[in-house]
Amino acid sequence: MSTVNQQILYSLCLTGILSTLIVPSASAEVVQTKSSLSQDTHRALREPVVNAKLLSQVPNSPTLVEVTGVKATPTDKGVELILQTTQGQQLQITNRSADNNFITDITNAQLRLPSSDGFIFRSEKPTEGITEITVTNLDANTIRVTVIGEAGLPTAELFDSDEGLIFGLTPVVTSAQTPQLPAAETETQTEQPSTPDQPIELVVTGEQDRYIVSNATTATRTDTPLRDIPQSIQVVPRQVLEDRQVIRASEALRNVSGVQRGNTVGGISEVFNIRGFQQFGGSLRDGFNFRSNFSIAETANLERIEVLKGPASVLYGNLDPGGVINYVTKKPLSEPFYAAGLQVGSFGLLRPTIDLSGPLNPERTLLYRLNTAYEKGGNFRDFDTEVERFFISPVVTWKISDRTDLRLELEYVNDQRPYDRGLVAFGTGIADIPFDRVLGEPDDFSERTTFLAGYQLEHRFNGNLTLRNRFRYSFLDQTSNQTELLRLNETTGELSREFSRNEQQITNYELQTDLVGKFATGSIQHTLLFGVDLSWLRDPFTFRGESDSSSSINIFNPVYGTVSRPSRDEFPVIFPFETQTNTLGFFLQDQLTLAENLKLLIGGRFDTIDQNSTDSEREDQAFSPRVGIVYQPIQPISLYASFSRSFQPNFGTRADGSLLEPVRGTQYETGVRGEFLNGRLITNLAAYEITRSNLAVTDPDNPNFSIPSGEQRSRGIELDVTGQILPGWNLIASYAYTDARVTKDDNLQPGNLLDGVPFNSASLWSTYEIQTGDFQGLGFGLGLFYVGERQGDLNNSFQVPSYVRTDASIFYRQNNWRAGININNLFNVDYIEATGQRRDRIHPGAPFTVRGTLSVEF
Repeated sequence: MSTVNQQILYSLCLTGILSTLIVPSASAEVVQTKSSLSQDTHRALREPVVNAKLLSQVPNSPTLVEVTGVKATPTDKGVELILQTTQGQQLQITNRSADNNFITDITNAQLRLPSSDGFIFRSEKPTEGITEITVTNLDANTIRVTVIGEAGLPTAELFDSDEGLIFGLTPVVTSAQTPQLPAAETETQTEQPSTPDQPIELVVTGEQDRYIVSNATTATRTDTPLRDIPQSIQVVPRQVLEDRQVIRASEALRNVSGVQRGNTVGGISEVFNIRGFQQFGGSLRDGFNFRSNFSIAETANLERIEVLKGPASVLYGNLDPGGVINYVTKKPLSEPFYAAGLQVGSFGLLRPTIDLSGPLNPERTLLYRLNTAYEKGGNFRDFDTEVERFFISPVVTWKISDRTDLRLELEYVNDQRPYDRGLVAFGTGIADIPFDRVLGEPDDFSERTTFLAGYQLEHRFNGNLTLRNRFRYSFLDQTSNQTELLRLNETTGELSREFSRNEQQITNYELQTDLVGKFATGSIQHTLLFGVDLSWLRDPFTFRGESDSSSSINIFNPVYGTVSRPSRDEFPVIFPFETQTNTLGFFLQDQLTLAENLKLLIGGRFDTIDQNSTDSEREDQAFSPRVGIVYQPIQPISLYASFSRSFQPNFGTRADGSLLEPVRGTQYETGVRGEFLNGRLITNLAAYEITRSNLAVTDPDNPNFSIPSGEQRSRGIELDVTGQILPGWNLIASYAYTDARVTKDDNLQPGNLLDGVPFNSASLWSTYEIQTGDFQGLGFGLGLFYVGERQGDLNNSFQVPSYVRTDASIFYRQNNWRAGININNLFNVDYIEATGQRRDRIHPGAPFTVRGTLSVEF
């Protein structure tokens, strides 16, 4: 047994022992809370706080309190603001009032609807003397209450009740003002318009954070506000996925700067290009490596997509230096939630989905979530060969105690779709043939089955020390019949081809253990993260192929089926190949708050990787550091700079069977992040330079093997804007300038541009939903996606033209149901989605496409 395998076994044993020790002790804890409520409905927590200069402090609580609603109720003194929660006595309150603004932070709470969605509460001019009341999630652990006074700082009196925590707000009223009270109470997610008989307009809305996600975990492996992260990170929230009715992750990632579609591997995979570099090393799924170049990510159970730009090896080890995509999945809810949806559309698309969640017992210590989807049709290419896909994912969370949680999860996907290499180049451009023309054969196909199983155990020793242990097993089984395109005779239009059959099985075991501690050294606050990662990957691959001149096809006048495809056993085995990769990584990271407006992030990781292939063996070690600093001259603005490195084993194989040297990457980045409109609009502007070496590219003399390409460099500027401009008006927009080219290479011309990378790209998606009146709930969406001219291969032998694609939508949302129509490629433009680094692997984009959707929640 290898050393790494022994380490995996020992860690699994340690996990079991640790679970045995922690769970009984946690479950044996009895938390006694002495009720502080009297028989009265309301009880003053303390005397009224004159001018709100000081608010009461409550002892630290180890758990996060969820506020599930907000009410604004008129009183004879002003306004009563109610934060609805059953744990009001546990809220920790800190005063931050300034000038005429009553501001208080509740540092152990979050606004969460029963569906677990966040929301924003806003009341404009609820009474004379108060301009506005807002209640928002400031970060992952803090609610901010802001009351803006007209003539002075409002006074506040705190009350506790069975309904929650109450702020009794009294404005400073001038002699010219007389408080006038609205006639009715308003609640979260309601709106009362003014009438001619009501001189004081009361508008109170509780809105979901539709396009804003203020925190992310991918950049630090802890829940960290975006404004404190010294590296570019963008989040595509669930609301964008729903508004655009996306089926593939590639549709959603059009909204992120610097991200382009990469090699489609015959139309059966999603590989992305981030900051100029294709991500063949895979993406993340809830922090675990997800071999996206061998699978298509399912969107039915996605909560959001986080994109971290630049090297992420310091936390995740073996990844490409351009960045990483983390697919964050939905988790079980404590309140019952049931949803069903149906999509139908062009090219025979049919896609029903179900999302169920809630408690399994009266104590709500057992929670579940079940997501499932079935997809059929939707392929616009010739032969009407259909896609058929089935997905199911059950998840169960056991709240063993108030400090210990265990989550178990399974996922199964069966995916069948045509294998299609797409179009071919002709001269310095694309062959002038219909974009739906297939140059393979009607019986080309791919079938993939994936299975995931795992757990996450989390124990909170106290409010400052948390242990997480996670394990995941994944298995992929793939079979495909392929027609590989080879050489085109541009005089005759004859394209030589090769019939092949691939069989592949990938087995992966991954174990992660993190310890997070929060403490202070003098005035400096620390969030220290220590972790150990283990993984074992086995990838056997069998390639069977046959080349025959009679299998060629004329691209201008194709005739299919002239040659019968051999059966599986008749295919000669060109080469069997197997790779086994064992990885052990240790990392340490410290997030330091040097001052309230100055943060430092420093970390490092040491990896040991052992690769064994059919013909060779290689062992590598690497240290991957990251250092970043954030300075906030004013609260809404964060200036940051960072340095980071990446390390990745090279899965490319030379024609002699030897493995290539590891890929190395280095990035320098500076940027500015801004939060405007009371945090409802987030912007990020970044400039960067990444250099990487030893990248595997296709060997031009042996297309089934690879060669190292030397050194490549990418420089660029990126801008991302996300948020809510006005109530009901949301947008997500981006722009990227990317200069990615070969800087040193023995086989390529230095200065060549990297394939598939436009100098300029931009995107805009915006929706507006009518908020009041007879048409309340009616909404419209518009999207514009621009991609500039790109090189089709590393030799720069042909170019892919630029394009602008226009999308649109109309929807109607009422109570618990939503109906809509989404149109992609409204003007039916011909465009190229991606290239595969060769002249015979060009993937066209879909034409005019319509999708109708109907969904209901109950």
